[in-house]
Amino acid sequence: MTSAESPISRVVVLDQHLPEPLPVQHVEVRRITIEPHTALGAHVHNGPVFGNIVSGKAVYQQAADGEVQILHPGDVFYEPAVDRISRFDTEDEGVTFLAYFPLTAGQDATLDLI
Repeated sequence: MTSAESPISRVVVLDQHLPEPLPVQHVEVRRITIEPHTALGAHVHNGPVFGNIVSGKAVYQQAADGEVQILHPGDVFYEPAVDRISRFDTEDEGVTFLAYFPLTAGQDATLDLI
């Protein structure tokens, strides 16, 4: 069977290199829902976070002077460890996304507002 005849399609939607090796012990996956008109505000995570928008949309901005993106269903995003995320907000509709937290042994995923 050729690739043109295959019923399976595989497309890389994000290939994110981490700034340093991470001895991952487990990956925690969370389904997170944020209601409409919610401004999460600037925050940091203690480890990298990968996400996939399931429904709704979010206003996403990494650095305060970074590009503002509108994330829609199917979009993926990456939040680097300990880097400030300026915005992950909702407007007229909320958002539901899956967040993937690669964690080292004994590490709990955290989000700190700044």
